[in-house]
Amino acid sequence: MTREITIVDRGRGHQLSTCRITVLDLVPYFQRGDSYDEIIRWIPTLSHEEIATVEQYYRAHKEEFDEKDRQFRARRAEQIRQHRLRFPEMNGTPEERRARLLRLLEEHRQKGKK
Repeated sequence: MTREITIVDRGRGHQLSTCRITVLDLVPYFQRGDSYDEIIRWIPTLSHEEIATVEQYYRAHKEEFDEKDRQFRARRAEQIRQHRLRFPEMNGTPEERRARLLRLLEEHRQKGKK
């Protein structure tokens, strides 16, 4: 008996009825024009039928999902930017890195006293 493959919303956004993969998870693959085999290479639990179901739904709601993807990417880019500001890459010798961390720790302590 084959289960029907549909798109459902269980509170995480539109997803396959057969697993937890969301439409938004596959949007980048569709935008790049990746083949089903390429998608399966990265998400081997999916079948061609599941991908076809998601792609059909995506194509029917393309503008909405492209906008959601754009917003997601913008939020993620901002998270990465904030993380890099807070935790810059450690360059220099171990002594230079240690001195920098000690300076940052002291600055943090001084802010806490204010």
